[in-house]
Amino acid sequence: MSITYLKRGKSETERQTDDAQIRKTVEVTLADIEARGDAAVRELSQRFDNYAPPSFRLSGSEIEAITSRVTEREMADIRFAHDQVRNFAQLQKDSMKDIEVETLPGVILGHRNIPVQSVGCYVPGGKFPMVASAHMSVVTASVAGVPRILAATPPFKGEPNPGVIAAMHMGGAHEIYVLGGIQAVGAMALGTETIRPVDMLIGPGNAFVAEAKRQLYGRVGIDLFAGPTETMVIADETAADGEMCATDLLGQAEHGYNSPAVLVTNSRKLAEDTLAEIDRLLKILPTADTASVSWRDYGEVILCDTYEEMLDVANDIASEHVQVMTDRDDWFLEHMHSYGALFLGPRTNVAYGDKVIGTNHTLPTRKAGRYTGGLWVGKFLKTHSYQKILTDEASARIGEIGSRLCMLEGFVAHAEQCNLRVRRYGGIDVPFGEGAPYREDEQ
Repeated sequence: MSITYLKRGKSETERQTDDAQIRKTVEVTLADIEARGDAAVRELSQRFDNYAPPSFRLSGSEIEAITSRVTEREMADIRFAHDQVRNFAQLQKDSMKDIEVETLPGVILGHRNIPVQSVGCYVPGGKFPMVASAHMSVVTASVAGVPRILAATPPFKGEPNPGVIAAMHMGGAHEIYVLGGIQAVGAMALGTETIRPVDMLIGPGNAFVAEAKRQLYGRVGIDLFAGPTETMVIADETAADGEMCATDLLGQAEHGYNSPAVLVTNSRKLAEDTLAEIDRLLKILPTADTASVSWRDYGEVILCDTYEEMLDVANDIASEHVQVMTDRDDWFLEHMHSYGALFLGPRTNVAYGDKVIGTNHTLPTRKAGRYTGGLWVGKFLKTHSYQKILTDEASARIGEIGSRLCMLEGFVAHAEQCNLRVRRYGGIDVPFGEGAPYREDEQ
């Protein structure tokens, strides 16, 4: 095996040092919100966003006034993206069926898919107004049938962003708050004097938001650990060139100062061309101040000998977004098992998935793709099982076997739950503290 790093990012030790500082900040901040409620939230918003209106929740008239500033053309584009996300989410929901089956004569088992009763959708937007994130969280929760949907987004340049608010309102948010960062997710999860807590937190965010969700998990549910964006390009010379690879890498690196962007290739020429193109693009890219830091600290170029090595590297990194541009894209689709979302072929790209095509862009980061997929309508639905027994014979028969299994484990009171039914519905006298006897046909 021959794997060469033509460029490396920060070491794992350096990244863990950054993480430790973030953990401490979040822990202190959440404790302050829990202790002081609205007062703490207001102080944090003033400090970090210079924003402290009389109420962080927008009224109906405020929503109407803000969204009226969105042009007809912009609103049409927002609605197009909204419709694509809603349609795909509805198709996903339609694939999830409630079931009820008779597994044995008189024994009925089933499950129901029940929506979470309240969710808080965080929509990032302090640096870039993330209109698309409102679709991904609010629309998907609405399709799932969540009866109370809160949506929170930070102010953009000192005021609510009209496009984001329009997308939240169009998507079906019941409560809209102009509130960002730890103070937003903390207030929604912990509750304050003016915000009733939710059952679940949804949505991506910066490292502080991701860490806040991690610390709040258990107290509330979360969708997944969706931290700073990550992207990987898997490419060979048959399907991509340096300009395309560089463009697709920087297209995500501009998200923030800590957004990993990784090229995995079996072509040294393509790798070197990509490095040269990145240098060229960073001289003209308006967001280069951000993208260049991400690329410097978190960018990597990995040169492999074989496609199998490329696959192994990609599965090990488990990137959030994986753009595949090779002569065997479907082979990667078949064999990739750890990632957030795949973008197959040069005709598609991560920005399509981020903004408009209809799949959800809230995806697992930091190797979480090893054990979870991204946000989808099923994340808002809890699958609850139930059982009922219709006949005396079925109750007694299940009870006999259940009784013996309980005694095998030493659970005498459990066994008595079974024995009571055996005595009552089967007419068999099972002594207290013993398992049900075997029938003659079981001897």
